[in-house]
Amino acid sequence: MSLLSFLLYVFVTTFTPGPNNIMAMLIANQYGLKRTVKFCFGVGAGFFVIMILCSYFNLLLKSFIPKIELIMTIIGSFYMLYLAYKIIKSKPNDKESNEDKNTTFFAGMVLQFVNVKVILYGITAISTFVIPFYTSNFSLIMISLFLAFAGFVSTVCWGGFGSIFQKFLSTYRSQFNVIMALLLVYSAVTILIK
Repeated sequence: MSLLSFLLYVFVTTFTPGPNNIMAMLIANQYGLKRTVKFCFGVGAGFFVIMILCSYFNLLLKSFIPKIELIMTIIGSFYMLYLAYKIIKSKPNDKESNEDKNTTFFAGMVLQFVNVKVILYGITAISTFVIPFYTSNFSLIMISLFLAFAGFVSTVCWGGFGSIFQKFLSTYRSQFNVIMALLLVYSAVTILIK
């Protein structure tokens, strides 16, 4: 395995904008980084489950994905459009009503199961960089932990960005929400038309 290629792939894929990172930044901007951490832990846990599934069922998924890829793409895209809608409609006084639903560990974890980017990332990383070289249980679990940790770190970093610029962004909250929503719409559209 080319370690440098693997690490570059992991870095670029996990740190580029996607539903996890955009949601972490938005949540941290609205509620602060401390309240975003539970969402990020949920992202990490969901990431780990997806990576384990990709590790152990990679061959099965390779033959099965073409059959369910369209359904997963549509569901994931519509979920991202729903998130974009919620972002556009959110108002500063909505903090308390939305906080329990959107910032929870469970919300972060469930997002991974409809996040097509994470699923395809796992399938690609595992099939390209791992399975040809490592197939032991220990290797698959350790690599899955590493990939989940990378996903967790990226969401925390994006959450940190949202938290650091909280005061600045609160002045321009509606414009910020529109930009974040448009990024999610762009992500959803690119997934649908790929």
